[in-house]
Amino acid sequence: MCEHKNIALKKTIILLILISQVSFSQTLRKYSNEFLNIGVDAAAFGMGKSVVASTSDVNSIYWNPAGLVHIKDYQGSLMHAEYFAGIAKYDYAGFAMPIDDESALGFALIRFGVDDILDTAELIDSQGNIDYNRINLFSAADYALNIAYARQLPVQGLNIGFNGKIVHRNIGDFASSWGFGLDASLQFERNDWLFGLMLRDITTTFNAWSINEEEFARIQNAVPDQNQESPETVELTLPKAQFGMAKKFEIVRDFNLLTELDLNMRFTKTNDIISTGFVSIDPAFGFQIDYIDMVFLRGGIGNFQNVTEFDNSKSLSMQPNLGVGFKYQGIQIDYALTNIGSVGNALYSNVFSVKLDFDYFR
Repeated sequence: MCEHKNIALKKTIILLILISQVSFSQTLRKYSNEFLNIGVDAAAFGMGKSVVASTSDVNSIYWNPAGLVHIKDYQGSLMHAEYFAGIAKYDYAGFAMPIDDESALGFALIRFGVDDILDTAELIDSQGNIDYNRINLFSAADYALNIAYARQLPVQGLNIGFNGKIVHRNIGDFASSWGFGLDASLQFERNDWLFGLMLRDITTTFNAWSINEEEFARIQNAVPDQNQESPETVELTLPKAQFGMAKKFEIVRDFNLLTELDLNMRFTKTNDIISTGFVSIDPAFGFQIDYIDMVFLRGGIGNFQNVTEFDNSKSLSMQPNLGVGFKYQGIQIDYALTNIGSVGNALYSNVFSVKLDFDYFR
Protein backbone atom coordinates (compact mmCIF):
# COMPACT_ATOMS: atom_id res chain seq x y z
CA MET A 1 0.00 0.00 0.00
CA CYS A 2 2.86 2.35 0.87
CA GLU A 3 4.42 1.74 -2.55
CA HIS A 4 1.15 2.62 -4.30
CA LYS A 5 0.89 5.82 -2.27
CA ASN A 6 4.44 6.78 -3.28
CA ILE A 7 3.65 6.20 -6.94
CA ALA A 8 0.46 8.24 -6.64
CA LEU A 9 2.39 11.05 -4.97
CA LYS A 10 5.06 10.99 -7.69
CA LYS A 11 2.43 11.14 -10.42
CA THR A 12 0.66 14.03 -8.70
CA ILE A 13 3.98 15.88 -8.46
CA ILE A 14 4.58 15.20 -12.16
CA LEU A 15 1.12 16.68 -12.88
CA LEU A 16 2.09 19.92 -11.12
CA ILE A 17 5.41 20.06 -12.98
CA LEU A 18 3.72 19.54 -16.34
CA ILE A 19 1.14 22.25 -15.72
CA SER A 20 3.84 24.60 -14.49
CA GLN A 21 5.88 23.83 -17.61
CA VAL A 22 3.03 24.84 -19.88
CA SER A 23 2.23 27.89 -17.76
CA PHE A 24 5.71 29.36 -18.11
CA SER A 25 6.19 28.52 -21.78
CA GLN A 26 8.06 31.27 -23.60
CA THR A 27 8.15 32.25 -27.25
CA LEU A 28 11.83 31.22 -27.48
CA ARG A 29 13.02 28.47 -25.15
CA LYS A 30 16.50 27.10 -24.65
CA TYR A 31 15.31 23.61 -23.76
CA SER A 32 12.16 22.96 -25.76
CA ASN A 33 11.57 19.41 -27.07
CA GLU A 34 14.23 18.02 -24.73
CA PHE A 35 12.91 14.48 -25.21
CA LEU A 36 14.50 14.59 -28.68
CA ASN A 37 17.93 14.94 -27.04
CA ILE A 38 17.69 11.69 -25.06
CA GLY A 39 18.97 9.46 -27.86
CA VAL A 40 18.09 6.00 -29.16
CA ASP A 41 19.64 2.50 -29.31
CA ALA A 42 21.18 0.72 -26.32
CA ALA A 43 24.45 0.29 -28.23
CA ALA A 44 24.80 4.06 -28.55
CA PHE A 45 23.89 4.62 -24.90
CA GLY A 46 26.55 2.12 -23.88
CA MET A 47 29.16 4.21 -25.69
CA GLY A 48 28.05 7.39 -23.93
CA LYS A 49 26.15 8.49 -27.07
CA SER A 50 29.47 8.99 -28.89
CA VAL A 51 28.41 7.61 -32.27
CA VAL A 52 27.94 10.60 -34.59
CA ALA A 53 30.96 9.65 -36.72
CA SER A 54 30.67 5.84 -36.60
CA THR A 55 26.91 5.20 -36.85
CA SER A 56 26.12 3.16 -39.96
CA ASP A 57 22.81 1.37 -39.46
CA VAL A 58 19.07 2.03 -39.09
CA ASN A 59 19.70 4.05 -35.91
CA SER A 60 21.57 6.61 -38.01
CA ILE A 61 18.11 8.10 -38.60
CA TYR A 62 18.54 9.74 -35.22
CA TRP A 63 22.31 10.02 -34.71
CA ASN A 64 23.48 11.01 -38.20
CA PRO A 65 21.25 10.37 -41.24
CA ALA A 66 24.31 10.37 -43.53
CA GLY A 67 25.23 6.96 -42.04
CA LEU A 68 22.21 5.35 -43.70
CA VAL A 69 24.13 4.99 -46.98
CA HIS A 70 26.03 2.06 -45.42
CA ILE A 71 23.00 -0.22 -45.09
CA LYS A 72 22.69 -2.92 -47.75
CA ASP A 73 19.12 -4.14 -47.14
CA TYR A 74 16.06 -3.50 -45.00
CA GLN A 75 16.84 -2.88 -41.33
CA GLY A 76 14.54 -2.45 -38.34
CA SER A 77 15.17 -1.40 -34.74
CA LEU A 78 13.15 -1.34 -31.50
CA MET A 79 14.10 0.12 -28.12
CA HIS A 80 12.45 0.42 -24.71
CA ALA A 81 13.59 2.23 -21.57
CA GLU A 82 12.00 3.45 -18.36
CA TYR A 83 12.77 6.45 -16.20
CA PHE A 84 11.84 7.72 -12.73
CA ALA A 85 11.20 4.28 -11.18
CA GLY A 86 9.31 3.13 -14.28
CA ILE A 87 6.76 5.94 -14.29
CA ALA A 88 8.06 7.52 -17.50
CA LYS A 89 8.44 5.24 -20.51
CA TYR A 90 10.61 5.88 -23.55
CA ASP A 91 10.14 3.91 -26.78
CA TYR A 92 11.61 4.00 -30.26
CA ALA A 93 11.01 2.15 -33.53
CA GLY A 94 12.99 2.64 -36.73
CA PHE A 95 13.05 1.26 -40.26
CA ALA A 96 15.51 1.98 -43.06
CA MET A 97 16.20 0.71 -46.58
CA PRO A 98 18.50 1.52 -49.48
CA ILE A 99 16.96 3.30 -52.46
CA ASP A 100 19.86 2.52 -54.77
CA ASP A 101 23.63 2.07 -54.51
CA GLU A 102 24.11 5.71 -53.51
CA SER A 103 21.11 6.67 -51.34
CA ALA A 104 18.88 5.41 -48.54
CA LEU A 105 15.65 6.28 -46.74
CA GLY A 106 14.60 5.83 -43.11
CA PHE A 107 11.58 6.32 -40.83
CA ALA A 108 11.52 6.41 -37.03
CA LEU A 109 8.96 7.04 -34.30
CA ILE A 110 9.85 8.19 -30.77
CA ARG A 111 7.52 8.35 -27.76
CA PHE A 112 8.31 9.64 -24.29
CA GLY A 113 5.31 9.54 -21.99
CA VAL A 114 3.96 9.40 -18.47
CA ASP A 115 0.69 7.48 -18.33
CA ASP A 116 -2.04 7.23 -15.68
CA ILE A 117 -1.29 10.61 -14.08
CA LEU A 118 -3.72 11.45 -11.30
CA ASP A 119 -5.97 14.45 -11.98
CA THR A 120 -6.93 15.41 -8.41
CA ALA A 121 -8.33 18.85 -9.26
CA GLU A 122 -11.85 17.72 -8.26
CA LEU A 123 -10.85 15.38 -5.42
CA ILE A 124 -12.31 17.78 -2.83
CA ASP A 125 -15.77 19.16 -3.54
CA SER A 126 -17.12 22.60 -2.61
CA GLN A 127 -18.19 21.27 0.80
CA GLY A 128 -14.69 20.04 1.64
CA ASN A 129 -15.57 16.35 1.20
CA ILE A 130 -13.02 13.97 -0.32
CA ASP A 131 -14.37 11.72 -3.06
CA TYR A 132 -11.82 9.40 -4.66
CA ASN A 133 -14.27 8.62 -7.46
CA ARG A 134 -13.67 12.16 -8.73
CA ILE A 135 -10.04 11.34 -9.57
CA ASN A 136 -9.39 11.02 -13.30
CA LEU A 137 -6.38 9.65 -15.15
CA PHE A 138 -4.60 11.16 -18.13
CA SER A 139 -1.35 10.88 -20.05
CA ALA A 140 1.34 13.38 -20.94
CA ALA A 141 3.31 12.23 -23.97
CA ASP A 142 5.72 13.51 -26.59
CA TYR A 143 5.90 12.00 -30.07
CA ALA A 144 8.29 12.55 -32.96
CA LEU A 145 8.13 11.11 -36.47
CA ASN A 146 11.49 11.26 -38.26
CA ILE A 147 11.89 10.91 -42.03
CA ALA A 148 15.54 10.66 -43.06
CA TYR A 149 17.33 10.66 -46.39
CA ALA A 150 21.01 10.00 -47.10
CA ARG A 151 23.15 10.15 -50.24
CA GLN A 152 26.76 9.63 -51.26
CA LEU A 153 28.41 12.72 -52.71
CA PRO A 154 30.84 12.73 -55.66
CA VAL A 155 33.74 13.22 -53.22
CA GLN A 156 35.00 9.78 -52.16
CA GLY A 157 34.06 8.95 -48.58
CA LEU A 158 31.72 11.93 -48.15
CA ASN A 159 28.02 11.39 -47.40
CA ILE A 160 25.21 13.79 -46.63
CA GLY A 161 21.93 13.30 -44.78
CA PHE A 162 18.74 15.11 -43.82
CA ASN A 163 16.12 14.40 -41.19
CA GLY A 164 12.67 15.99 -41.20
CA LYS A 165 10.81 15.91 -37.86
CA ILE A 166 7.12 16.12 -37.09
CA VAL A 167 6.61 16.62 -33.35
CA HIS A 168 3.38 16.16 -31.42
CA ARG A 169 3.06 16.81 -27.69
CA ASN A 170 -0.02 16.50 -25.51
CA ILE A 171 -0.84 16.96 -21.84
CA GLY A 172 -4.16 15.19 -21.39
CA ASP A 173 -7.05 17.40 -22.39
CA PHE A 174 -5.24 20.51 -21.16
CA ALA A 175 -2.94 21.30 -24.08
CA SER A 176 -1.38 19.86 -27.22
CA SER A 177 1.07 21.05 -29.86
CA TRP A 178 2.39 20.26 -33.32
CA GLY A 179 5.88 21.11 -34.46
CA PHE A 180 8.19 20.80 -37.44
CA GLY A 181 11.97 20.84 -37.78
CA LEU A 182 14.92 19.82 -39.91
CA ASP A 183 18.35 18.29 -39.21
CA ALA A 184 21.30 18.08 -41.60
CA SER A 185 24.43 15.96 -41.33
CA LEU A 186 27.70 14.85 -42.92
CA GLN A 187 29.99 11.83 -42.62
CA PHE A 188 33.48 11.56 -44.03
CA GLU A 189 35.91 8.62 -44.08
CA ARG A 190 39.60 8.89 -44.89
CA ASN A 191 42.52 6.57 -44.03
CA ASP A 192 40.45 4.55 -41.52
CA TRP A 193 39.40 7.72 -39.70
CA LEU A 194 35.70 8.56 -39.44
CA PHE A 195 34.31 12.07 -39.03
CA GLY A 196 30.71 13.13 -38.44
CA LEU A 197 28.79 16.37 -38.11
CA MET A 198 25.15 16.55 -37.02
CA LEU A 199 23.28 19.87 -37.09
CA ARG A 200 19.99 19.63 -35.19
CA ASP A 201 17.05 22.00 -35.58
CA ILE A 202 18.84 24.05 -38.23
CA THR A 203 15.58 25.83 -39.02
CA THR A 204 14.76 26.22 -35.29
CA THR A 205 12.09 23.59 -34.65
CA PHE A 206 8.67 25.20 -34.42
CA ASN A 207 5.98 24.12 -31.93
CA ALA A 208 2.47 25.64 -31.93
CA TRP A 209 0.42 24.92 -28.79
CA SER A 210 -3.35 24.69 -28.58
CA ILE A 211 -4.63 25.34 -25.04
CA ASN A 212 -7.95 24.09 -23.70
CA GLU A 213 -8.78 27.22 -21.73
CA GLU A 214 -11.59 25.60 -19.74
CA GLU A 215 -9.52 22.59 -18.63
CA PHE A 216 -6.47 24.75 -18.02
CA ALA A 217 -8.42 27.13 -15.78
CA ARG A 218 -9.91 24.18 -13.86
CA ILE A 219 -6.53 22.70 -13.00
CA GLN A 220 -4.99 26.09 -12.24
CA ASN A 221 -7.72 26.88 -9.72
CA ALA A 222 -6.98 23.59 -7.96
CA VAL A 223 -3.25 24.33 -7.61
CA PRO A 224 -2.25 27.16 -5.25
CA ASP A 225 -0.30 30.03 -6.78
CA GLN A 226 -0.87 28.73 -10.32
CA ASN A 227 -3.46 31.29 -11.44
CA GLN A 228 -1.23 33.17 -13.84
CA GLU A 229 -2.15 34.26 -17.33
CA SER A 230 -2.67 31.79 -20.15
CA PRO A 231 0.61 30.46 -21.57
CA GLU A 232 2.27 31.45 -24.78
CA THR A 233 1.33 29.26 -27.72
CA VAL A 234 4.55 29.25 -29.76
CA GLU A 235 7.95 27.65 -29.03
CA LEU A 236 11.11 27.73 -31.10
CA THR A 237 13.89 25.24 -30.33
CA LEU A 238 17.42 26.60 -30.71
CA PRO A 239 19.87 24.84 -33.09
CA LYS A 240 22.48 22.42 -31.72
CA ALA A 241 25.51 20.69 -33.24
CA GLN A 242 27.47 17.49 -32.68
CA PHE A 243 30.91 16.79 -34.10
CA GLY A 244 32.66 13.46 -33.77
CA MET A 245 35.75 11.57 -34.89
CA ALA A 246 36.31 7.83 -34.58
CA LYS A 247 38.80 5.13 -35.45
CA LYS A 248 38.74 1.35 -35.39
CA PHE A 249 41.76 -0.72 -34.36
CA GLU A 250 42.58 -4.40 -34.43
CA ILE A 251 43.71 -5.40 -30.93
CA VAL A 252 44.60 -9.00 -31.63
CA ARG A 253 43.19 -11.55 -34.03
CA ASP A 254 39.35 -11.57 -33.89
CA PHE A 255 39.24 -8.65 -31.41
CA ASN A 256 38.62 -5.06 -32.55
CA LEU A 257 38.37 -1.75 -30.77
CA LEU A 258 36.24 1.20 -31.89
CA THR A 259 36.82 4.55 -30.17
CA GLU A 260 35.02 7.85 -30.68
CA LEU A 261 35.23 11.36 -29.27
CA ASP A 262 32.25 13.68 -29.72
CA LEU A 263 31.70 17.36 -28.98
CA ASN A 264 28.09 18.26 -28.19
CA MET A 265 27.47 21.96 -28.74
CA ARG A 266 24.65 24.28 -27.69
CA PHE A 267 24.69 27.86 -28.87
CA THR A 268 23.90 29.32 -25.47
CA LYS A 269 25.56 29.53 -22.07
CA THR A 270 25.06 26.42 -19.90
CA ASN A 271 26.82 24.48 -17.12
CA ASP A 272 28.81 22.42 -19.63
CA ILE A 273 32.51 22.02 -18.88
CA ILE A 274 33.27 24.47 -21.71
CA SER A 275 30.85 27.38 -21.70
CA THR A 276 30.98 30.80 -23.37
CA GLY A 277 28.43 33.37 -24.37
CA PHE A 278 28.43 31.95 -27.91
CA VAL A 279 28.67 28.18 -27.48
CA SER A 280 28.76 25.57 -24.72
CA ILE A 281 30.56 22.27 -25.36
CA ASP A 282 30.03 18.96 -23.60
CA PRO A 283 32.61 16.33 -24.70
CA ALA A 284 31.77 12.64 -24.68
CA PHE A 285 33.99 9.60 -25.24
CA GLY A 286 33.00 6.02 -25.97
CA PHE A 287 34.53 2.70 -26.95
CA GLN A 288 33.38 -0.69 -28.20
CA ILE A 289 35.33 -3.92 -28.10
CA ASP A 290 34.00 -6.68 -30.33
CA TYR A 291 34.84 -10.33 -30.84
CA ILE A 292 34.42 -11.34 -34.52
CA ASP A 293 31.66 -8.72 -34.78
CA MET A 294 29.43 -10.96 -32.67
CA VAL A 295 29.94 -10.11 -28.98
CA PHE A 296 30.30 -6.49 -27.83
CA LEU A 297 31.48 -4.74 -24.69
CA ARG A 298 30.92 -0.99 -24.51
CA GLY A 299 31.70 1.91 -22.23
CA GLY A 300 31.45 5.66 -22.35
CA ILE A 301 31.61 8.85 -20.35
CA GLY A 302 29.99 12.22 -20.93
CA ASN A 303 27.65 14.88 -19.55
CA PHE A 304 30.50 16.84 -17.97
CA GLN A 305 28.84 19.58 -15.92
CA ASN A 306 30.09 22.31 -13.60
CA VAL A 307 28.09 22.00 -10.38
CA THR A 308 27.67 24.63 -7.66
CA GLU A 309 27.27 22.98 -4.25
CA PHE A 310 25.18 24.35 -1.36
CA ASP A 311 28.29 25.90 0.19
CA ASN A 312 29.00 27.68 -3.15
CA SER A 313 31.99 25.44 -3.84
CA LYS A 314 32.47 24.20 -7.39
CA SER A 315 32.72 20.60 -8.55
CA LEU A 316 32.67 18.66 -11.81
CA SER A 317 30.12 15.91 -12.43
CA MET A 318 30.19 13.32 -15.19
CA GLN A 319 28.12 10.37 -16.32
CA PRO A 320 29.60 6.90 -16.96
CA ASN A 321 27.78 4.36 -19.16
CA LEU A 322 28.14 0.61 -19.69
CA GLY A 323 26.73 -1.75 -22.29
CA VAL A 324 26.91 -5.21 -23.84
CA GLY A 325 25.58 -6.70 -27.05
CA PHE A 326 25.25 -9.90 -29.03
CA LYS A 327 24.67 -10.37 -32.77
CA TYR A 328 23.89 -13.58 -34.60
CA GLN A 329 22.47 -14.16 -38.08
CA GLY A 330 20.94 -10.75 -38.54
CA ILE A 331 19.57 -10.31 -35.02
CA GLN A 332 21.38 -7.96 -32.62
CA ILE A 333 20.34 -7.53 -28.99
CA ASP A 334 21.90 -4.72 -26.93
CA TYR A 335 21.72 -3.60 -23.32
CA ALA A 336 22.93 -0.41 -21.64
CA LEU A 337 22.99 0.91 -18.10
CA THR A 338 22.70 4.69 -18.34
CA ASN A 339 20.91 7.76 -17.05
CA ILE A 340 18.64 8.59 -19.98
CA GLY A 341 17.65 11.85 -18.29
CA SER A 342 21.30 12.95 -18.02
CA VAL A 343 20.33 15.11 -15.06
CA GLY A 344 21.95 15.18 -11.61
CA ASN A 345 21.70 12.08 -9.44
CA ALA A 346 18.65 10.57 -11.11
CA LEU A 347 18.45 6.80 -11.07
CA TYR A 348 20.10 4.91 -13.90
CA SER A 349 17.89 3.21 -16.46
CA ASN A 350 18.06 -0.21 -18.07
CA VAL A 351 17.86 0.24 -21.84
CA PHE A 352 17.16 -2.66 -24.20
CA SER A 353 17.11 -2.61 -27.98
CA VAL A 354 16.81 -5.10 -30.84
CA LYS A 355 18.03 -4.62 -34.41
CA LEU A 356 17.08 -6.79 -37.38
CA ASP A 357 19.04 -6.96 -40.63
CA PHE A 358 16.73 -8.58 -43.18
CA ASP A 359 19.62 -9.35 -45.52
CA TYR A 360 20.31 -12.48 -43.44
CA PHE A 361 16.78 -13.81 -43.87
CA ARG A 362 16.66 -13.83 -47.65
